[in-house]
Amino acid sequence: MPAFDLPLAELENHRPAPHEPADFDAFWQATLKESGQAEPVLSVRPFDSGLRMVETWDVTFRGFAGDPVRAWYTRPAEAPRPLPAVVEYAGYGRGRGLPHERLTWAAAGYAHLLMDNRGQGDQYGCGGDTPDPHTTAPGGPGPAVRGLLDPYDYHYRRLITDAVRAVAALRALPGVDGSRVTAVGNSQGGGLALAVAGLVPDLAAVLVSAPFLCGIRRALDLTDAAPYGEITAYLAVHRGAEAAAYRTLSYVEGVSFARRATAPAHFGVGLRDTVCPPSGAYAAYNRYGELTGHDPLKELHAYPFNQHEGGDAVHVRRQLTWLDSVLGN
Repeated sequence: MPAFDLPLAELENHRPAPHEPADFDAFWQATLKESGQAEPVLSVRPFDSGLRMVETWDVTFRGFAGDPVRAWYTRPAEAPRPLPAVVEYAGYGRGRGLPHERLTWAAAGYAHLLMDNRGQGDQYGCGGDTPDPHTTAPGGPGPAVRGLLDPYDYHYRRLITDAVRAVAALRALPGVDGSRVTAVGNSQGGGLALAVAGLVPDLAAVLVSAPFLCGIRRALDLTDAAPYGEITAYLAVHRGAEAAAYRTLSYVEGVSFARRATAPAHFGVGLRDTVCPPSGAYAAYNRYGELTGHDPLKELHAYPFNQHEGGDAVHVRRQLTWLDSVLGN
């Protein structure tokens, strides 16, 4: 796929006016307050992964509306001290899978929590274990369009709340240095990590690559690839629903979360990405932290000839080096 978005020089200065509702902050404050009253962790059970160099626990924590959300907690075996920790969010259509699929962060010496995606897990990987009991609102079958016509019914209101609660759950687990928690994600996971950075004020860092839900309106004009294509397909059938859909999407816009974030941030983007167009990542990066009165440490790595995979393992190596320097390990 040839490059199809803005030229690099324009991307580097891409700062579109945010499509942000006046009650954005009030909406999220109320949403998180509703789900944040109880202790976050419901259960922690040892799990035999068959691996000797790491220890794994099957965790259930309270997410949106107190719903049980599953996660894998993995850390280096017999690590003697509280460890800096990473909470990781999976991509669109994925679940938490099996614990031996995601070992990078534990192998690097971090405590690692991998959150399951409620109501997802049937498209890639090895499945998920968290149902979404709130799926009766109008909308299509895919997560991107579930409850699309009302921000209070929208799937991503619930999933973003789960992502915030996962940070609280990780901090409550044994062996975690709660002052050094990093949010990590790629694609949908990158969008969730960015939302968490805007909603949790004391993260140590955030690692975002190929983020979904950034520059949403422009992405809907640029690509028909899923997940954005699920939204355009829905609107092609439900003619006249655009205003309601755009209003709902404005409450989950990653650029708005980025504007409120303060944690040091590391971005990655493939310039030929037709799944999550690069202009969305640049819009979030260029406006990152602008409402906070701070100038957060941030950097972005672009991969001119790569698509949604971005820098892949090369980028992960850069993430490891950068995070180590930020946390002072």
